[in-house]
Amino acid sequence: MTLDKSKKGMLVKILDIPDQLVRAQIIRFGITAGATVTCEEIVPGGPVIVSRNRQEIAIGRSLASQIKIEPVA
Repeated sequence: MTLDKSKKGMLVKILDIPDQLVRAQIIRFGITAGATVTCEEIVPGGPVIVSRNRQEIAIGRSLASQIKIEPVA
């Protein structure tokens, strides 16, 4: 599953960020493989908004579609 397919309120674990450029972009926000984030909002036709450590981050849809995740129970 990829981040752009998550649902509002889901707690997810980042499994893999395959593209090195994408990894470099997302690491600037403190998100790495193994990090747990909460999906706060999916803006129709827009970004995926996630939160981690009380910080909300808007991740563009194309970037989110390359980030592999799994739901945390």
